[in-house]
Amino acid sequence: MSRSSNTFDAIVVGTGPNGLAAAIRLAQEGLSVMVYEAASTPGGGMRTKELMQSGVRHDICSAIHPMGASSPYMKKLPLDQFGLEWIHPPVAAAHPFDDESAALLTPDLFETAFQLGEDEKIYRDIVSPIVQNWDHLTRDFLGPLSIPRHPLKLASFGLKGLQPSTLFKRHFKTERAKGLLAGMAAHAILPLSSIATTAIGLVFFGAAHTNGWPIAKGGSQSIADAMVAYAESLGVRFEYSRPVRDINQLPPSTAVLFDLTPIQVANIAGSRLPGAYLNRLKRFRYGQGVFKIDYVLKEPVPWLDKNCLKSGTVHLGGTFSEIAESEKSMDSGTHPEKPFVLVAQQSLFDESRTPDDRHTLWAYCHVPSSSERDMTGAIEDQIERFAPGFRDVIEEKHTMNCFDFQKYNMNYIGGDINGGRQDITQLFSRPVSLFNPYDMPADGLYFCSSSTPPGGGVHGMCGYHAATRALKKEFGLRSSDFSFRL
Repeated sequence: MSRSSNTFDAIVVGTGPNGLAAAIRLAQEGLSVMVYEAASTPGGGMRTKELMQSGVRHDICSAIHPMGASSPYMKKLPLDQFGLEWIHPPVAAAHPFDDESAALLTPDLFETAFQLGEDEKIYRDIVSPIVQNWDHLTRDFLGPLSIPRHPLKLASFGLKGLQPSTLFKRHFKTERAKGLLAGMAAHAILPLSSIATTAIGLVFFGAAHTNGWPIAKGGSQSIADAMVAYAESLGVRFEYSRPVRDINQLPPSTAVLFDLTPIQVANIAGSRLPGAYLNRLKRFRYGQGVFKIDYVLKEPVPWLDKNCLKSGTVHLGGTFSEIAESEKSMDSGTHPEKPFVLVAQQSLFDESRTPDDRHTLWAYCHVPSSSERDMTGAIEDQIERFAPGFRDVIEEKHTMNCFDFQKYNMNYIGGDINGGRQDITQLFSRPVSLFNPYDMPADGLYFCSSSTPPGGGVHGMCGYHAATRALKKEFGLRSSDFSFRL
């Protein structure tokens, strides 16, 4: 379906994981594809930069990639042939406590269960079916609302996952298991009393015991670079430093896919969209924000529990009730005194992050949308709580508040890194439609960003599903015609 050099079958706006996945998906079917990116480099939330010192590489947004490793689409792509190498730390996530050893989420389900003591059996009973059915489940829950391929397996997961974490925690007796669950569920950036926060926690448990929580060697940028290289091998063209402010800027094409959130799409393509649809886009609800610190450290974090040095991710918040209070406070518009802090220590496992024996550290907490408050003290207090002497090993730091994130990436409205609030009312019906979330009521226009199901994360599935929809609707390809299948 090739065209002349100044027209294309499809155009993709944005090079986040979903924009790149969409471009690849379209090109796999022989379409001519052009991708426009406002920044000078590809990647969106996958970029890695030398923020403070030459040769010291920091992941700007995404850092650890359980969904990248588990994505039904990305797993099928030959990204290893284009430079992507996954590194798997011995421990996926560590959750330290004040008065006992850290709970460790390891690749081995039975090892993880064993160190939960009294909750060993219930953890196995809850998580084993998820692990056993992982490939089937990911194809169903990493997509739009539809008739599931494996309804009984998904129903079993859904009965658990739809519960608020504050209710589901009653399955566990120990603070270790409850705290571990809270740290996983808090990735939703919602109060733990919200419906479906348990699903987030269960997904992260399942990912750890199947495909792991890997780090991309060299930084998250390596994922973007590999996707771009593969896309280019399929004939996809890229133009950088090309912000799209009006749809009429774009050359002729049959389809345009936007790896953008509703506010940008309304501004760019509003002239082609019905007023009622525009009004619904304007009512789209964005989520809360984040405050992040990147560190250059003279040596590794001095964790009290040295097992934390085996983990790529460390969740800091203590007990379930403490984490629940932090997320409730954030969501109500106040700043928690003891925030739930997510820490990534990539350089312990990836020597390419620094040119010597120093280390990097990545840490952030959740804050109210558009917050300007400096949370450095609160974050460092939480790290010091579990690693006394941490401030002594800091060489340099770089902070980003909500507005810094929005300036860095225009999709991060008010510091929202998930492309919109992911509560139950907007989980599947994002941005506006329940059954056709990727379609817009205008010829050839589609959403392919994390503002569509299944939402935020480096998995590319929003882009995959949007491109698949466009292939059917605009190019008349039936499922049986596709050369690529999950």
